[in-house]
Amino acid sequence: MSCAGEQAVRLVEVGARDGLQNEPRILAPQLRVQLLERLANAGLRTIEAGAFVSPRWVPQMAGSDEVFNALPVRSGVTWTALVPNVQGLEAALAAGCSEVAVFAAASEAFSQRNINCSIAESLARFQQVMLRAQEAGVRVRGYVSCVMGCPFTGQVQPDAVAAVSASLYEMGCYEISLGDTIGAGTPAATKALLQACSEVVPVSALAGHFHDTYGMAIANIYAALEAGVRVFDSSVAGLGGCPYSPGATGNVASEDVIYLLDGLGLSHGVDLDSLIETGEFINAELGRETASRVSRALLAKRRTSALA
Repeated sequence: MSCAGEQAVRLVEVGARDGLQNEPRILAPQLRVQLLERLANAGLRTIEAGAFVSPRWVPQMAGSDEVFNALPVRSGVTWTALVPNVQGLEAALAAGCSEVAVFAAASEAFSQRNINCSIAESLARFQQVMLRAQEAGVRVRGYVSCVMGCPFTGQVQPDAVAAVSASLYEMGCYEISLGDTIGAGTPAATKALLQACSEVVPVSALAGHFHDTYGMAIANIYAALEAGVRVFDSSVAGLGGCPYSPGATGNVASEDVIYLLDGLGLSHGVDLDSLIETGEFINAELGRETASRVSRALLAKRRTSALA
């Protein structure tokens, strides 16, 4: 694939929300703010900063209002939040959030387990969120989970994903992020998925969100790039996982995606060294090892050079 001269790729950094909410250790809002500022300093421009959900169900996201109130206004940086309903949106608006995301699923079983309602019920709920967001002048991004497999029922058909994606797009979501929640996708499945979705949503409004359970995330991103997708969700140090998907690893590591994009000559605006340092910072706070293969390799290379 020749990518030189093609439009830049935009990364949506999800480590501070999708990543942290699936890590067992709970971080104080002040530490989350430090992580977010480091991510912005590394050059990331669209960054999930929190979620306005019940702390009973997602204790890692408690204090998201404190996080948003502490974040500085930075030119060119968008701090986003996940909201499950109008109540969550109102909390996000009160905290000064200028962009939010809603989340649906392409699997009925996953929708019931994850948000306790059917796909149709979730879409009706999000319609109310969209109306209120439009009143407030806030952009809304849409997530679709289980686009290439459900942990409870197995295979998910591309047409089912396309139908949910079309509903979110038609109600006003400016972008639809297609989430391989269990990380079971392959490049061929990725291409089939994007073919189906691009028939009802412009490719320019589609984003890829790949988990790396089977080690296919980078290969799937490459396949999506070939299909014209230029927006990808990723997580510093590969933070996170999925509590409703036993065995699923975290999102693809941002460092690994940057290495791929650099190798393809695609611009992205992120400094890899700074991102690796940010990953080391958050890993130390969480007491974990990085899931980024690129970080492991480059850090080992630096240690070897220092000893030489």
